[in-house]
Amino acid sequence: MPKTTNTTTPAAAAAVFTEETLRQAAELAAAAYRPVWLGNSGEGCTGEAVARHLEATLALLEKDGWVRVYDAQPVQQTGDHSPALVADESMSVKQLLLQLVRFIRAEVADADVPAESHRTLANALRYVATSTHGDGDTCEVASWVLSLLVRAHTGHAQALASPWAERQHRTFADITALLTAGIAFARRYGPGAAPATAA
Repeated sequence: MPKTTNTTTPAAAAAVFTEETLRQAAELAAAAYRPVWLGNSGEGCTGEAVARHLEATLALLEKDGWVRVYDAQPVQQTGDHSPALVADESMSVKQLLLQLVRFIRAEVADADVPAESHRTLANALRYVATSTHGDGDTCEVASWVLSLLVRAHTGHAQALASPWAERQHRTFADITALLTAGIAFARRYGPGAAPATAA
């Protein structure tokens, strides 16, 4: 079964994504080969739209629970079907078809809501893209924003948020801190953000 860590200590983890991290991520965004705020549709996303996508992702993970990765081991299911298809020469065509239909139903049911409703960061981002809080473009840009923050944090030019979130020592507090930083970054540096005032 997947092990979750839903104990949130954002204050400790938030120190990882400081104001300096956000500033460095903004520099990376400005120097990026590909426009950060442009989705695959060819249309741009506002910082506010991306921030809303990230807020909805955080709320979804708090509600459904977070899991680092999905357990690849077969899950024992209750009911009259088995998680794996069994080919037995003594089975009738009807039995084989019923088994196949049950297997497909179980797979489709589990595809949207993983076992025990726990979600990875990547799964939660994609799920929000199908809701009223986001779409494919905001999902892609939100992922890119999170990756920029991870790059600024790690100093690695090719780092990505999803693999960072899947590291064995990662906690839900780390994921919360990353999403919180992403929300702040999108609102501060995204298109449509209020210009910074000079002190």
